[in-house]
Amino acid sequence: MAVEKQAVRPKTPAPVTQVGREVRRWRQVRGLTLAQVGERSGLNVGDLSQIENEKALPSLEALAAIAGAIDVPAAWLLLDSTSPPRIVRATDRPRTAGPGGALLTEVDAGTSRDVCIVEVTAPPGLATGVHAHHGDEHHVVLSGRWRMTQGDHVVELGPGDYLAWDPAVPHDVENIGDEPGRILIVYPRRGRRASADDQPRT
Repeated sequence: MAVEKQAVRPKTPAPVTQVGREVRRWRQVRGLTLAQVGERSGLNVGDLSQIENEKALPSLEALAAIAGAIDVPAAWLLLDSTSPPRIVRATDRPRTAGPGGALLTEVDAGTSRDVCIVEVTAPPGLATGVHAHHGDEHHVVLSGRWRMTQGDHVVELGPGDYLAWDPAVPHDVENIGDEPGRILIVYPRRGRRASADDQPRT
């Protein structure tokens, strides 16, 4: 009986952690020469040069010595600083019209991995209605006067005030000022699940 041969998959090479770029960058930020780092760390200047040029990988002991010499946590030398920051221009933010003249602007435009940041602009008298959902919720009042109600707790907030609560407890948010109000809301990107009417009402 013939035995079917199974294809042998080539092994994927293990990723190699490169630290040379960060060693050089932090050395230069600190204004140190290779000789000074060598003197402080007890390592050979030639070895340090090899490390900075990604031609050699330091041992853990050597990495700790280098980090101590340039006065940074060793973990910083393992981080990739070449990844650019995520930027969302104000003109590129997704905007959604809400009931009663509300405007919802997604500040982070979905780029954040862990949180969602929404700016809500509401005309006077607009309220969300009692609703609940999961995930800690944070509010920063940008303008206007707001009434935040949760159970027996009723607070009024003005510009610059901050409030955080467990939104699993039913709550209501209302613009009680005479002018349009703006509030910044931050909550976990995967944590928010509406469990009641979550739409603003007038």
